[in-house]
Amino acid sequence: MEACQALLIPNVSSLQLPFTFPKVISKKNKERSICIDWRSSFCMARAGWPYFDPEYETLSIRINPPRVSVDNTGCKDCTLVKVDSVNRPGILLEVVQILSDLNLIITKAYISSDGGWFMDVFHVTDQQGHKISDRNTIDFIEKALGPKGHKTDVLRTWPGKQVGVHAIGEHTAIELIGRDRPGLLSEIFAVLANLHFNVVAAQVWTHNRRVACVLYVNDDTTNRAVDDPSRLAAMEEQLNNILRGRDDSEKVARTSFSLGFTHVDRRLHQMLFADRDYEGSCLLSEEFPPSFKPKIKIDGCLEKGYSVVSVSCKDRPKLMFDIVCTLTDMQYVVFHATIGSDGPQASQEYYIRHMDGYTLDTQDEKERVIKCLEAAIRRRTSEGVSLEICAKDRVGLLSEVTRVLRENGLSVMRAGVTTVGEQAVNIFYVRDSSGNPVDMNTIEGLRKEIGERMMLNVKKEQTCVKAPAAASSSWSKTNFFFGSLLERFRN
Repeated sequence: MEACQALLIPNVSSLQLPFTFPKVISKKNKERSICIDWRSSFCMARAGWPYFDPEYETLSIRINPPRVSVDNTGCKDCTLVKVDSVNRPGILLEVVQILSDLNLIITKAYISSDGGWFMDVFHVTDQQGHKISDRNTIDFIEKALGPKGHKTDVLRTWPGKQVGVHAIGEHTAIELIGRDRPGLLSEIFAVLANLHFNVVAAQVWTHNRRVACVLYVNDDTTNRAVDDPSRLAAMEEQLNNILRGRDDSEKVARTSFSLGFTHVDRRLHQMLFADRDYEGSCLLSEEFPPSFKPKIKIDGCLEKGYSVVSVSCKDRPKLMFDIVCTLTDMQYVVFHATIGSDGPQASQEYYIRHMDGYTLDTQDEKERVIKCLEAAIRRRTSEGVSLEICAKDRVGLLSEVTRVLRENGLSVMRAGVTTVGEQAVNIFYVRDSSGNPVDMNTIEGLRKEIGERMMLNVKKEQTCVKAPAAASSSWSKTNFFFGSLLERFRN
């Protein structure tokens, strides 16, 4: 008891107060429970690990909980989403991420997060340019951005948007990075099918002759994540051989298994950024018309101590997310921003500082930021044709589909693979292997080869959010969204 009393009176200055005593089960064990609690805290303090109450981390949020307003009356042609919250690192990216994941179009935005407080106003519409009328969508925005979103970690439970072994259930996440070439995707899916892996979801981006993939796979018989080291090692070896080709260097290509929890689009940006896809010569004239080249400049705001990043480019969905994601991962903080779109053109202005408080003072740093932002904008830019394919999910489906695309001379620029129940809903952004627009005869050949086993929707990609009124009749006949495609397939 004397030893316990000695521990009950430690050097209080070495401990962080207040602390919480454990629940006492009985009066007999009261002194022992208190003694153990003090002893663990005291030993941690002496070892250089002071005790911190975990409630401190969310103290400011609990005192000043976020306020979220979804207003359909303040503007006649869009919905206003207003967010007031205590400022914290990464909060702007989280908000933009949620709105982007809901496929909402941000037409205007006003950002202010200086002085410890975060105040944003977003003007948003759905994909058709209408206000948000769906009650479930409104409830999700209020829950994810409000006080409950931080407590329940809504961002991590948003299905299909995170990278990780347990991100979307019993699946294993694989990350691939390598040199792009025609038919590469078909070879990757063929290897996975031969090894009895089923691909249930995937995202594929290409830029500047590089390709980045995040694949979710499981065992084709048990439908569970694969944890057999020998099978995973065999898959890694074969995929590396395909990605590297004749070059054995790990810098050329690599396969890895993801263990973290990161938004999948953000992870793709990070992979290509780490691969330095923004360097070298991007043959823009062959890939996109000159009008696609973003105009980016960086000025100084000396009186306020900011660097001002101005971006002017073709408007498209998720443009703001790609820019904010890149600035955040490059360790820059956005203090103020103004976002707007005028027809097909988008204009965005960001007042930023580095996390260490400094502005962009050197020309080399400015040029690097400009190159990285240009790469981030181009990675998701698509021109030409997207193919939306719906079929009953089965092992080898993606291998078959990508083989047909390759045999018809089509190169995949971007791809998204999802599984809804027993149906696989896949979208491929394609172009001719020579970089030319896809010919309609090629599309008709695809329809005949796929036959009745799959439903094919061909959509001409628009370069801006709002489609022109006079669209070509040959394309507009099949211009609809995944929901109607899946419904038609089920019927």
